[in-house]
Amino acid sequence: MRIQFCGASTGVTGSCHLITTEHHKILLDCGQFQGGKAMDAMNYEPFPFDPAEIDYMVLSHAHIDHCGRIPLLIKRGFKGDIYCTDATADLLEVMLKDSGYIHEKEAEWKNRKNERAGRPLVEPLYTCNDAVESLKFVKPVLYDQLIELNPEMKIVFNDAGHILGSAITELWVTEGESVSKIVFSGDLGVMDRPILRDPTIIKKADYVIMETTYGNRLHPQNSMDVKSLMEIVIKTARRGGTVVIPSFAVGRTQELIYEFNRFYENNRQYQKDLEELMVYVDSPMATTATEVFKRNAQVFDDEMKEIITNGDNPLDFKNLRFTRSTEDSIALNHNDRPKVIISASGMCEAGRIRHHLKHNLWNPKASVIFVGYQAEGTLGRLLVEGAKEVTLFGEEIQVNAEIYNLEGFSGHADRDGLLMWLGGFQKEPKHIFLVHGEPEAKEDFAQTVEQKLGYHPIVVQGNSEFVLEKDEILNKREAMQEAMDSEALESVKKNIADIHRRLEGILYNTHLAVDSKLSPEKLAKINNIVLELEKDSVNLGAAVTEENR
Repeated sequence: MRIQFCGASTGVTGSCHLITTEHHKILLDCGQFQGGKAMDAMNYEPFPFDPAEIDYMVLSHAHIDHCGRIPLLIKRGFKGDIYCTDATADLLEVMLKDSGYIHEKEAEWKNRKNERAGRPLVEPLYTCNDAVESLKFVKPVLYDQLIELNPEMKIVFNDAGHILGSAITELWVTEGESVSKIVFSGDLGVMDRPILRDPTIIKKADYVIMETTYGNRLHPQNSMDVKSLMEIVIKTARRGGTVVIPSFAVGRTQELIYEFNRFYENNRQYQKDLEELMVYVDSPMATTATEVFKRNAQVFDDEMKEIITNGDNPLDFKNLRFTRSTEDSIALNHNDRPKVIISASGMCEAGRIRHHLKHNLWNPKASVIFVGYQAEGTLGRLLVEGAKEVTLFGEEIQVNAEIYNLEGFSGHADRDGLLMWLGGFQKEPKHIFLVHGEPEAKEDFAQTVEQKLGYHPIVVQGNSEFVLEKDEILNKREAMQEAMDSEALESVKKNIADIHRRLEGILYNTHLAVDSKLSPEKLAKINNIVLELEKDSVNLGAAVTEENR
């Protein structure tokens, strides 16, 4: 068995890892490189493998640096199944369509310049239609389901707590009578954060592929940065300025909405300031992604589920507005009233955020707040590092606005969070491969792991390949027992108890709802869900009865 690192091996974008066995090839992620012209050029290079030879792809989550080259993979010959969580599949449609649209527009812009200069025309990396076509290959599954890809390969997705649907992948590979287990961390989230569950702790692995985005940095406490965010907002509004927040459309935007909701509801001392202060989410993709969040409450943490069960919508409040049209977006920059604008992209490399920066960076009354990782070579990184002047749409813009970087909102685990997750293994894996980090972050984290855990990780440096020896400890049956152990049984029991408790509250609210005047559309929606619930409950009963015979 071999593992080939084909991306995210020199930085934090382009996640792509190929596992080759005697009979099969499986790809972990197929992400886009991001961070300036040099990184973008890498997306057009040939894959270091033949896409037509790949049997399966396993996707950790829907951020573009992990999924953004899937349509290109298919254009170049991949015909296998793409496995991901059901929530990731919903987000993937949003992300890839948007990405295809951006590539089309960038190609059109370049070709207008090339025509005038007499240079050859260029093709987009892929189109929106290519993105739509790629969705036909997606096979959504649930967290914690044991999925048999073929008689020699099985996977389980565990919650990574990074964004909606993000997964830590457990992969069992059978070679002869022995079984090896590979764990791919994907991107790990932060413990004790709202909306999503904490990253799952995995106990056993032969080989671990692990991200190190913040391998040498610690985040401030999220609660402190929430407080800082709101203080900046109030201060900026009082001086008549606009707060611009570049935010990733998936994950950070929804967390910001959640925090603004709580702030508006629970801080009456600022009632005068907040009464007319509007919060605009100016990103069609973020707007659609928020709707996807609302449809996937099954993967939320217990607190969020309870809020929803009790009839509240934590992703909406009175002063929140979503803008879709270009006209509405332009109007925001002709409105002098204090406001908050949350817009994509999070690293300021594309999208409407660049227009909002153009109209606000020069203004000393304004504030720009970064709430996510800024990769090298991006406009966001330049601003965070103190640039006094930047170029936007060919125009030099003075940076007079106040610039803030609130890393407590990051969706990535910091050094200690990564260390805690790695320390959850009961014994040292045979090999730990560190990827998805700047070179210094990977090296520093490797030293920390050796000092704190006594493990000896391999720092992946550039695209490279490793031969993995067979594991001689587990046989097939032992591997199955490990995948579905006593903890899995206890988890099933807890889930049943939680479902039973929530159903009682839901049934009570449903009785109230159906007794009132309902629209035909809402009644049809309730009826469809009840019918699915009836089907699943009967199937569950049949499965339990069959097991007990």
